[in-house]
Amino acid sequence: MTHILLADDDRSMREFLARSLEKSGYKVTVCEDGLEAYKVLESKKGVFDLLLTDIVMPGMDGIELSRKAQQLFPDIKVMYITGFAATAAKNDDRNTRLISKPFHLGDLVGQVQELLSDT
Repeated sequence: MTHILLADDDRSMREFLARSLEKSGYKVTVCEDGLEAYKVLESKKGVFDLLLTDIVMPGMDGIELSRKAQQLFPDIKVMYITGFAATAAKNDDRNTRLISKPFHLGDLVGQVQELLSDT
């Protein structure tokens, strides 16, 4: 089963995303910020297929989290979630995607599936 690590400081967004992804057949581990997510990554080497992270979070933001995650696991896929258009920079890394809020759940699930199937 595909395992997703989800990091978002907005509780309602975290809960919505986790429920939706679980209904789509994914196993989801939820963290309330980047620091918690990084601790989970350090303690569970090799367990996660995808890091789904908000970009703007207190403490450790999603960009720093993804860099640290990719240092630990170079093949981990990363999908950023952002509500800020200015942070939607062009990214040519085939292991990384960005989705801007607001988004339709079907778009998110479709992008997750596409990213995970891209080898």
